[in-house]
Amino acid sequence: MFDRIPETAQDVTRILEAKYDSAIASGRFSVFLYPWGTVGAAAIILYLLIDHRSSPLLKSLRWPVWLFNAVFSIYCILFTRARNPAAAFGVGLISAWSLLWTATIVLVNDCQTDFRRIERRERVLDESPSEAQDSAISSSLDTASASNGQPNQATLSQRSKTAANGAPAGAQQSPAEREGTFTWQSYPTAPFVERLDWVADIFCNFRGMGWNWRIAGLSPPPIAVQEDLARNDGESISKEDTRVGRLGNRRYLTKDALLRQNIYIFVRNYLVLDLMKTLIAHDPYMWGVVGISDEPAPGYLPASIGLYPVARKMVRLLVSLASISYALEFIFSLGPLFFVGLVGTRYIGARAEPWMYPDHFGSFTSVLDKGLAGWWGGWWHQSFRFSFQEPGRVLVEALGMDTKGQAAKFLQLLVAFTLSGMLHVCGSYTQVGHTTPLTGPLVFFLAQAVGIALQMVVRGWLKKAGVSEKCPPWLVRTVNFTYAHIWLYFTAPLLIDDFARGGVWLFEPVPVSIFRGLGFGSKHDGVWQWYGQIAVWHNGKHWWDTGIAL
Repeated sequence: MFDRIPETAQDVTRILEAKYDSAIASGRFSVFLYPWGTVGAAAIILYLLIDHRSSPLLKSLRWPVWLFNAVFSIYCILFTRARNPAAAFGVGLISAWSLLWTATIVLVNDCQTDFRRIERRERVLDESPSEAQDSAISSSLDTASASNGQPNQATLSQRSKTAANGAPAGAQQSPAEREGTFTWQSYPTAPFVERLDWVADIFCNFRGMGWNWRIAGLSPPPIAVQEDLARNDGESISKEDTRVGRLGNRRYLTKDALLRQNIYIFVRNYLVLDLMKTLIAHDPYMWGVVGISDEPAPGYLPASIGLYPVARKMVRLLVSLASISYALEFIFSLGPLFFVGLVGTRYIGARAEPWMYPDHFGSFTSVLDKGLAGWWGGWWHQSFRFSFQEPGRVLVEALGMDTKGQAAKFLQLLVAFTLSGMLHVCGSYTQVGHTTPLTGPLVFFLAQAVGIALQMVVRGWLKKAGVSEKCPPWLVRTVNFTYAHIWLYFTAPLLIDDFARGGVWLFEPVPVSIFRGLGFGSKHDGVWQWYGQIAVWHNGKHWWDTGIAL
C-alpha cells in the first residue's frame, strides 16, 4: 500500500482517506449513514413490539423479518464504508453482530416466550406488604435454573403465569414509577411504554444481568433482591451473598461504589490510551507498515533492544493488548456512568440499579488456573458469550450428543470461536486499508479453539496418569501462564497485523492529549487530537442516502 515508509501516522491517515474518497466517488461503495444503517435492526425491534405468543402466523414471521435484517446487514458489509478508522471496522463488526444477536433472541430462542427479567412490582397502597407479596404472581419457568443464570431448556418455552398483560402486579405504572419489590417479568403486552422498555432491554443487554439467561460466571443479584424473588416467585436463594462472580467480575451494591469505580476506570484508561497512542506515533508498524524488509523498529525503544525481532514483537503485542483491553474497558465504563450516574432510577427504574452493572473483565487468575481457556473464557470480557454459545448448544442437542462429553465441548468451542472469527472477519473486510480477513482474523480465532482443545487433551492425559495431583499449585499456574502466552505470541500477529493494515491503530480515542501536548508525540502531534472529519451530514440524491456519515 505504501511506495515509501510514511513519516507520520497523519500521512497514513491521509492516504487511507484518499483511498476512501476514491472508492466512494467511483461508486464501488456507498457512504454508511445513520439512521439508515439501523433499518434492519429497527425491523426486528418493531416485530418484537408485536405480541406473537398466541398467533402461529405472527410467530412464523420471525424468519422473514430476521432474513430482512440479515440481508440488510450483509448489504452494509459488502457495499458501504466509513471514513473514520473505528467506524470503518464497526460497519462490519456491528452489522455482523446485529445478524448474530437477532438470530439468538428471535430464532435460536424466542425471547417473548423464553426470557424473563427482574423488575419491580407496583406498590399496592391499600395492601400490607405481606398481602402484596401473597398476591404476587408465580412463574412457570424453572426458578432454580434462573437463579444460577442458565435457563432450563425443557421449560424455557413455557409462558410465565404472570398478570394477564405480562407486567408485574399490574401495569398502571411505568417501569420508572414502580417502587415495589422485585419479581420476574415476562413479555408485557401493556402499556406500550412497558413493552418498549422490555424489548429495548433484551436488545441491548448482551450479558443478561437481571435476566433469567444471565451468562455463567456473573454473580447473582444481591441477597435482598433474591429474597424478593423468593417471596414473589418461589425463587431459590444463593447460599452466600457473592459480590464477586466465579470469573472475578465484581458487582456493586451502591450507586456511589459503582460510580467511583467507573470514574476511576474512565480516568485511568484515558491516560493509558493517551500513552499508547503516543507510543504508536513512533512505530510505523502500527500505521500499517507491516512485513517489509526495511521496517524500522519502534522509535521509543532503545537501539540495543530494537535490534532484536523477538523484543520488537513482544513490545508491539503488549502495546496492542493494552490498546484493545483498555479501550474496551474505557467504553464499558460509559454505560454505568450514563445510565446510573446521569439517568438514574427516576427515569429507567430497575435498569439503573447499580448491581445491574458488574465488571466486564474477570480476574487474571483465570489465566493462571486454566491457561488459554481461562484467558478467553474468564479474564477477557464476555460481552458476546451468550450469542456465541447458543448456536453450539442447539447444534449439540440437534445431533443428540452427550452435552458433557469431550466431542460436544469441542464442537461448541469450535462454533463459538468461528462465530467470533466471523465477526472480526466482517470488521476487517470493511476497513479501508489492505486487510486479509480470512487468513488473518479468522485463522487467529480458529487457532484459539485449537489451542484450548490441545490444552484440554493434555490436561486429561495428565489427570489420568495421576501427574496433575502430584504437581504443586505454583507449577500448574506457571505452566498455564506460559502456555497461554506462548500460544498468543505465535498466533496474535494474525490479528494484530490485520488491525495495523486496516488502520485500526490510527483511530484517535482521546480529544486532548497530555503526553503529546508535552512533546512526546510526532512532529505533527499536539494537545488537540480530534481533527478532520469525525461525523458530517451527507446529502444524497434521495432521502434514503442522506444522513450522518462517519
